[in-house]
Amino acid sequence: MAAGFFAVFDDIAILLDDAAMMSKVATKKTAGVLGDDLAVGAQKASGFSASRELPVLWAITKGSFRNKLIILPIAFVLSAFASWIIIPILMLGGLYLAFEGAEKIYEYFVPHEQTTDVNQAISQDKRLEYEAVKIKSAILTDFILSIEIIIIALNTVLDKPLPVQVLVVSFVAIIATIGVYGFVALLVRMDDVGFKMIEAAGEGNTTLKKLGEVLVHALPKVIKVLTVVGTLAMLMVAGGIFVHNVSQIHEALHFMPGILAELLTGVLLGIIVLGVEKFLIGIKKKFTS
Repeated sequence: MAAGFFAVFDDIAILLDDAAMMSKVATKKTAGVLGDDLAVGAQKASGFSASRELPVLWAITKGSFRNKLIILPIAFVLSAFASWIIIPILMLGGLYLAFEGAEKIYEYFVPHEQTTDVNQAISQDKRLEYEAVKIKSAILTDFILSIEIIIIALNTVLDKPLPVQVLVVSFVAIIATIGVYGFVALLVRMDDVGFKMIEAAGEGNTTLKKLGEVLVHALPKVIKVLTVVGTLAMLMVAGGIFVHNVSQIHEALHFMPGILAELLTGVLLGIIVLGVEKFLIGIKKKFTS
């Protein structure tokens, strides 16, 4: 009886050890997408008044956890019974990411209707409405990136038993959310840390004061850089999905560096989807008028 009892513990230990080893492999495989998720997350969480940054970011983080809770069981079921549908789902997500990236570039170069500035003196209802739209967009984008992170992690352990798959992929999903949004939270509060350092330095500690000033002045520039990186990341993730899963695209662009091929594919897909969206909006306006 005792021998059987300890044998169970031995099996559990082997299972956990195997899961820990595979978790390292899966985390390395998803590192690139996690970097993209970080850039996009910082972009989506920026643009709010200082007092609302953390509440908005917390709302996005909760949405990200909900996304993982929805995606994880579906991913395990699809992997077991309908693995053929995973790639088409990824491609649909890729089209959405390409559209978002292309739309950001379009709005930068083409004059468009001015969006609401949350730092203006607007009513509380309007402010909350703006935040709700931004949060919804951020959670939807996180959903697409979460699908890719989970699918990549799952692909590394497909030959392992189901308990190992569940442990490894769940671990990667949790670490992805905590790591990405934890870092974004530190980033958006960088200026507050700078002000505290300036206040603590007073007139005596010039080094601490200068360091605080660097943090305060660096934040807007860092956000701008991450906005550009986030847009490029969305296009590259979208392009990468199609380059790696559509043999015709892969063969046509095999002469180019992988990053450039993915970016080019993402841009072209984004232009196509954005063009279709503008065309449909134009038709809708004609019918409504």
